[in-house]
Amino acid sequence: MPLFRAPGKHGGVKAGPRRKRNKEWMGSCRKTDEDGSLLSLTRLCLLSLAENMKELWVKDYADNYLDHFSFRYIMGPFNLLPGELVEDLTLLLGSRRQMSRAALHLLLVPQLRGLSLEKCPGLVNSALCAHVAARCQALWSLDLSAAQQLSSKVLSETLCCLPVLRSLSLAGTPCDRCVIRTIAQRCRFLRHLDISRCHLLSPAALLPLGGGASFSPSSCPSRSPGCPSTSPSVSSSSPPAPLSPLPLCSLLALDIDFGEQEGDPVAAAAYLLLSLPYLERVAMEGLAQACCLIQEKQFGQTEEFTNREGVPQLWDLWRERKSKDSLRKKREGAAAGDEDEEERTLWEGYGSENEAETSSDEGLSRSQAEAKSREGVLSSDERLILRLKDVKGLSCDSLDSLSRACPDLRSISVNIDDGEDTRGRSQGSLLAAGLQACSGQLQSLTVRYPGPLVELLPALQVAGSSLVSLTLEGVKTNPHTPLLEVIKACPRLRDLHISAEPPSTPQEEEEEEENQRDLPQLPHLCSLTLK
Repeated sequence: MPLFRAPGKHGGVKAGPRRKRNKEWMGSCRKTDEDGSLLSLTRLCLLSLAENMKELWVKDYADNYLDHFSFRYIMGPFNLLPGELVEDLTLLLGSRRQMSRAALHLLLVPQLRGLSLEKCPGLVNSALCAHVAARCQALWSLDLSAAQQLSSKVLSETLCCLPVLRSLSLAGTPCDRCVIRTIAQRCRFLRHLDISRCHLLSPAALLPLGGGASFSPSSCPSRSPGCPSTSPSVSSSSPPAPLSPLPLCSLLALDIDFGEQEGDPVAAAAYLLLSLPYLERVAMEGLAQACCLIQEKQFGQTEEFTNREGVPQLWDLWRERKSKDSLRKKREGAAAGDEDEEERTLWEGYGSENEAETSSDEGLSRSQAEAKSREGVLSSDERLILRLKDVKGLSCDSLDSLSRACPDLRSISVNIDDGEDTRGRSQGSLLAAGLQACSGQLQSLTVRYPGPLVELLPALQVAGSSLVSLTLEGVKTNPHTPLLEVIKACPRLRDLHISAEPPSTPQEEEEEEENQRDLPQLPHLCSLTLK
């Protein structure tokens, strides 16, 4: 592809009628941004640039070059801008629905670090992905959410050329097992991955993210010309190379396929929790049950899954993870307790011995561990602590186990059904009991519940003192709904969002003067939505 130099080297606009229109637009534009803040000079310039793009650079490129040539790079005014400004301009055009295919071509510059096409998924096709792969190989963040017209092959070929990605969103795309394998093999620095609503994915397809499968060179599409290689070349006759886990901190995988067997989501979630030690934000089916399974070390029920998928047993993963965590804590304690060089050298010298002792202490036979689990006598030292802070897609079942396994929880999203459990307990009481363990530390809570709002009040009274964000969706109200009690239970709220069914009859205004004397206040509230 040749090089194209766009008009307007310095980005200037000629005098005449266009200058008059610019002056009129600048005089009538809003003086504040969408959040109410005063517009900065940079923001004003970007707004002016967005208004002029269609009539100047985009028009010339679309009329004379777009469908006639394919340029590897386009030299023009946008090459002179810092990557952050080009990213802001891309987001601005997308949010104002002014993005076009020609504008995107002009904005794909080598210095770009973040590219979000979530607002214009209709423009994302195989041709555009080829431009992204050729021009933007230094991308750190890419969002292709809802790009339905991309094939699995195109996604894989594009990702092969983006080896330094830190954040990737493929939510609602035709992402499949081959794409996940490509991510695991090529995107070795990935920290955030969103594959929600990818219905071609099964829970087992996610295992390569945690090193749960081998990589065959023939299973990955050939790299496009100019794409860098992230691993040594391997001949086609070489055996499959094992994959090491990605350094993922965030994994969002809700609303995907449920897999072959009923227990696949729980088994896959448990595998990923054990094999990805840096996870802090997770959204997966069966997450709470997987935490309970890990807490109680009931790994026997997952052996069929691991044997079928050809991955290590969860028992072996648990022992390896527990051993590494114990060694890390001992070394951190030694460094914090005594900074003397001789003491630190002593710890390093006894590293192998400590590892053997830890393995001996934690290397109970499976039958012994499962017996102790059934008796409920597992000590705190025999339980694995997970780093999760933000979890989504939970149910009330096993919420208490999740809280014990993840003592650093800060944000929870719960989906609960109306009704009672097998013991006759209401879902509201189950939620209150499950939140008890993280009372005083939970900062964000989202509850989707089709029942009466009043049943959630006990749970909010348990966890509300520390909440800064509360979202209630689908709840039912009546003339006696204690909304003021909800507000009183959460005095630190900054964000409050309630989507509810309105009461069928209006609320009677009784004892108005008495009620106004002690109205709860939310002095920190910044965002309020009532539907």
